[in-house]
Amino acid sequence: MEHQITPFEALKRACEVAGGQSALGRICGVGQPAVWKWLQSAKRLPAEHVLKVEAETGVSRHFLRPDIYPRELAAPPLSDHTSLCGPILSARRMAGHGNRSVTLDESAA
Repeated sequence: MEHQITPFEALKRACEVAGGQSALGRICGVGQPAVWKWLQSAKRLPAEHVLKVEAETGVSRHFLRPDIYPRELAAPPLSDHTSLCGPILSARRMAGHGNRSVTLDESAA
């Protein structure tokens, strides 16, 4: 199983890749003290900076903020979809099965 890093570990990694707290602050448009505060107390990157940090450092948004950017679940195999979907009925066909809505008939036009 793949090791899932925490948002705090991802933030520390982004800081390392950027070249330090000041460099990460420049990416985010904030000062080094703000980055220090994220590392010391918040333990996660504020949401408004995630996409910029991902683009500049390559640290995935899924690791930086999994609460906002969760990994997509794998789609079930196609054979499983058939049991989830019922038949698709046309309006004309449904009109003959108790549906009281008016059916558009090409010959009446």
